[in-house]
Amino acid sequence: MQRRRTGTIAVVSALGMTAVLGGCGLTGDSDEVTLKLVAADYGDSKDNSSQKYWDALVESYEAKNPDVRVDVTVYSWNDVDREVRELVEAGKAPDMAQIGAYSDYADKDLLYRADDVLSIPVQADFVSQLAGAGQVNGVQYGLPFAASTRVLFYNKTLFDKAGVQPPKSWDDLAEAAGALQEKGVKYPYALPLGAEEAQAETMQWMLSGGGGYTDDVGTYSVDSPQNVTTFTWLRDELVGKGLTGPVAPGKLDRADAFAAFANGDVGMLNGHPSLMKMASAKGVKYGMVTTPGVDGESKSTLGVSDWMTAFKKNGHQKEVGDFLDFVYSEENVLDFSREYDLLPVTTSASQTMSTAAEDRDLKPFLDELLLSELYPVGKTSWASVSADVKKHIGEAVSSGGSPKGVLGQIQATAMRAGSAE
Repeated sequence: MQRRRTGTIAVVSALGMTAVLGGCGLTGDSDEVTLKLVAADYGDSKDNSSQKYWDALVESYEAKNPDVRVDVTVYSWNDVDREVRELVEAGKAPDMAQIGAYSDYADKDLLYRADDVLSIPVQADFVSQLAGAGQVNGVQYGLPFAASTRVLFYNKTLFDKAGVQPPKSWDDLAEAAGALQEKGVKYPYALPLGAEEAQAETMQWMLSGGGGYTDDVGTYSVDSPQNVTTFTWLRDELVGKGLTGPVAPGKLDRADAFAAFANGDVGMLNGHPSLMKMASAKGVKYGMVTTPGVDGESKSTLGVSDWMTAFKKNGHQKEVGDFLDFVYSEENVLDFSREYDLLPVTTSASQTMSTAAEDRDLKPFLDELLLSELYPVGKTSWASVSADVKKHIGEAVSSGGSPKGVLGQIQATAMRAGSAE
C-alpha cells in the first residue's frame, strides 16, 4: 500500500499545561517582567496536577532569572480553550497558552512565529512531523508540547481463552473478534465513534485503509474511495455482525471504551499511553501491537499533539522566548513526558527515552511517532469538520447506514468551511 503524506501528524489526546487569567504587566521593580501562562491539566488528581509540574519548573527558572516572574494558571481540558478564547476576546491575552489548537489565533495574526521566540537549536529539535503540523502556509506558529500515538491494545487473558493471536490485518481482526464473541466477550472490538473523540477513531481507521481526512496535497478528501471502503467494511464486517458490543458505536465514547477495557470487558481497541496505567491498575494483562491495516500492519497511525502558543499582545518577545527555551530543554521535556505517560516532542528527548529502561513501556508508541499523521490542525476549518465527524460518523456504520452518504455530507461541510480560509 502506498504511504500517503499530508504534512500533518499525530499524537495524544488530551494533553495539557498551565492557564493564566488576565494580561501581563510589570510588578514591583519596573525592570521586572511578569509573564502569564495558561495551560491545560494532564493530571487526574490533585496529587499529579499539572500545576505542580509548572510550579516546580517556574521556581527553577525564576531562581536563575530574578528579573522575570511567571504566573501559571492550569485549567481542565474541558475549560482551557474557552478560558483562553475569552481572555483574547477581552483584550487580555496571556503571553503564552498551552491549548488544543492554534490556527485561529495564527490566522488573526495574534501569535509570534516560532522563530520569533525560540532559539535555533530549540526550534530545530522538534520532531519533524510535529513541527510540520504546527505550520500555517509554511510558517510555524504552533509549538508542539506533548504528543501521543495510537496502537492496538488487546486483552491477553481473553485472547488466550479464545485461542487467537494479535491481529495484523482487518481480516485477522474480524476473525479474532468473532472468536472473542463466541466466548461471550462483551466488546470483542470496542469502536468508540461517540461525540467525545470520534475524530480520533475515525482517522485511525481511515489511515489503516490507506485514506485520511486529506489527500497528498492537503485537500480534504473525507469521501475518498478508500474511506468509503473502510467504513463499509466496518459496517458490514464488525458492527453488522455484532462484534462491537452492546452500545452502538455512535453512542460509545472513548472514555467509556477505555473504562470497559480496564474492567476486562473489551477484547481489543485502539488506545494511547494513558490506557496502560488504567489497565494495569485493574490487573488487566494486555498486549500492544501495530494497528491492523487492510492488508497487513497499517503503514501509518494517528498522532496527536497539544500546542504551546506565544501571543504578541503584551510584547514580551525576548522574555517569552527565553522561558520557552527553558521549557523545551531535554530535562524538562523528559520530566513532563514521564510524569504523564506522554511522548516527548523533541528529538533529543525522544532519543533518550527510546533507550532508557524506565521508559520501555512507551517504546511501542515512540516507534509509531515517526510514522504518524496528525489532524489537519493548520486549517482553521478543521474545528468545523471535527465537530461534524463527532456528530455524524456513527451513522455511517449503523444498520442501514450509508458510508458514502455520511462521508459525502462531512466532505461538503469541509469544503464549505475550507472555502472561507
